[in-house]
Amino acid sequence: MGGGRLTADDRRAIEAGLSDALSYAAIARRLGRATSSVSREVARNGGPDAYRAEHADRADTWRRRNRLPPRRPTAPAPTPPDAETSGEATHGPDPAAVHAYVDKFAALLIAVGLPRTAARVLACLVTAPTGAETSAELTRRLKVSPASVSKAVGYLEGLDVLSREHEPGRRRDRYVIDEEVWLRAWLTSAHKNAACAATAQEGADLFGPDTPTGARLGAMHAFFAGIHRSMTGPPTSAAIEDALTVLAALFHAARPLTTSELAVALGWPTSRVITAVQAAGHDPGVRLTREQRAALSGPAQPPGEGHAAGRRFSRPASS
Repeated sequence: MGGGRLTADDRRAIEAGLSDALSYAAIARRLGRATSSVSREVARNGGPDAYRAEHADRADTWRRRNRLPPRRPTAPAPTPPDAETSGEATHGPDPAAVHAYVDKFAALLIAVGLPRTAARVLACLVTAPTGAETSAELTRRLKVSPASVSKAVGYLEGLDVLSREHEPGRRRDRYVIDEEVWLRAWLTSAHKNAACAATAQEGADLFGPDTPTGARLGAMHAFFAGIHRSMTGPPTSAAIEDALTVLAALFHAARPLTTSELAVALGWPTSRVITAVQAAGHDPGVRLTREQRAALSGPAQPPGEGHAAGRRFSRPASS
């Protein structure tokens, strides 16, 4: 099996394999890599439904530029029995203010959908000095049963939010906040905005931009596409390549195609198609000038001689 870091081509092959509904093992065989390498790559970049090679490559670059030194598990300093009740602390913020902030943070997490105990556990870990606590420490801080903490930790592990570290020489684990959890949340949000933009554009194509429904969906597309662009920045070279592929597909089809039709024909997720269309409207190398747009929007000209001269082309409208 091949080793080393995954390349941009590897990630595009993974995305293509997921689009073809291949298993991780089948994708790994294509790449000549271990199945675990593929599964970890997909899990840390949005999961099989949201994995996008371009965003995964950006995330990998971010991780390498901001890599933190390996965490060394150390036994936490014992907490004085009366530390929470006395209202006194030898250093750091006032314990009462910390307690109020943890409650506020947990309430926010509950409001966005986390179960109550899981939200409180996550708030405790985020605000812990080391970013890690044992089950006993969480039980004491939250004043809940060990079973409740265990259930909440299992839920958060399922979301890939935290991990376990074994304390050397001790028969207990510490639960640790994953340093990349916020990056993954950002990537997932970016994927969802792209999907919303793609679905809205599909509806606008279906109903027609001149209808009230089509206009509403067109406005929805513009909104979510704008958010997606602001989150992901200018298109990468991979996105520009995708844009050129979409343009080539439209040239070959010689007829207008919707985003869903392009996705089926190219074997891509609809989010990839919408990103490619956005890139085509963003990059100066493939964008039409105002004069060119005006000329193409004028009265239709009679077809000239030759096969290509009589063709008519179109592409999905970009924001």
